[in-house]
Amino acid sequence: MNSQKSVPSRSTVTLDTVEGDLLTGQSSVIKGTGTPPRLKVLGTVYCEGNNIFECHLSAENLEAEEDVTIRGDLEIRNRVKVEDGKLEVYGKMTAEYIDVDEALFVSKDLTSKKVDVGGSLKVDGKIEVEDVDVGGSLKVEEEAKVDRIDVGGSILIESKVDIKTLEVGGTAKVKGGKICDIDVGGSFEASDQLEFDTIDVGGTVRLSGKNKGCKINVGGSFRVDGDLNFKEIDVGGKVEITGSGDGGEIDVGGKLEVGGSLKLSGRLDVGGKVEVEEEISAEDIEVGGVLRAKKATAEDHVEVGGSINTLEGTNARFVEIGNRGEVHGAIKADQVKIGKEAHVENIFGKQILLRKGAYAENIYGENVTIEPRCQINGEIQYTNELRLGDKVSLAKKPQRVNTIPY
Repeated sequence: MNSQKSVPSRSTVTLDTVEGDLLTGQSSVIKGTGTPPRLKVLGTVYCEGNNIFECHLSAENLEAEEDVTIRGDLEIRNRVKVEDGKLEVYGKMTAEYIDVDEALFVSKDLTSKKVDVGGSLKVDGKIEVEDVDVGGSLKVEEEAKVDRIDVGGSILIESKVDIKTLEVGGTAKVKGGKICDIDVGGSFEASDQLEFDTIDVGGTVRLSGKNKGCKINVGGSFRVDGDLNFKEIDVGGKVEITGSGDGGEIDVGGKLEVGGSLKLSGRLDVGGKVEVEEEISAEDIEVGGVLRAKKATAEDHVEVGGSINTLEGTNARFVEIGNRGEVHGAIKADQVKIGKEAHVENIFGKQILLRKGAYAENIYGENVTIEPRCQINGEIQYTNELRLGDKVSLAKKPQRVNTIPY
């Protein structure tokens, strides 16, 4: 039968080893022996609350009704349970299972299978846990290796992370590293390069450095201070990539800005404006407003409702410009359709159509159709057929040629 040691309330005692359980009364102080002082309990430590251990403590379990302070390492082989209070450990802490109602503070490293804290969890060292569940806030100073983190409020990890699943109701900030799945209700920020599988954030996301991931879904804005390799981006507001982007497809409700080049294997669909400092290439490009790039290339089609501004032109199988649109830079495509009253420069194509009232500089095509009241300020060269509507203004007489410079 295990022996039991009791410590009276509001007393101070010095202990070395307890063969069984240890019961500490309210507001008692327990000291250990040796240098540094240690206390070994073979059974369970029961604390009535407001207890201070001025030593390293090891035990099978720790159960407390109110606050407990450990001024040293805490090594619990099985379970820690603190009801209606907080636990402060000024050293390293290890336990299989940790359940604290209010708050847990660890000044060095924390190692456990499962940690459940109702309020806040703060670790000034490293954390290595399979499952972390915090109702309020989580803060970790050094590296974090966790299978799953679920935080109701906010999270701040100021060093490298290795996390499989991150779920945060409010805001999350990490140094960088690897997170497989990110689900944040408010905002997410990584201050160094990040590798991820999915990002699902209701508000804003900000990444830094060279980043690599798969699916990105953001309700508000998404910014990368660096480069990004990805498969899918779906953002309701604005996307900013200060470096280059390389990925599959992008769907943005508002604006897309890229400081370098943008290379896509799939579709680009932007409701508002696209600004790419270098070349943009994709399978399809659809922009509701403005497209600006050094060069725009699509395997299939380019459709722009407003204007295109390029230095080296727009190349695709099919190019369509909306009514009253404007294009600066050449258009080269098998099929070109210019909307009513649009203004364009040079067009090179097989099938070219200018709708009523459009303006162009030079046209070079195989089959060219120009509707009424269009204006051509330069020349028209065609190889097969030219159809002119009424009241078309021509600066020069059209020429039928054997080949066009396409």
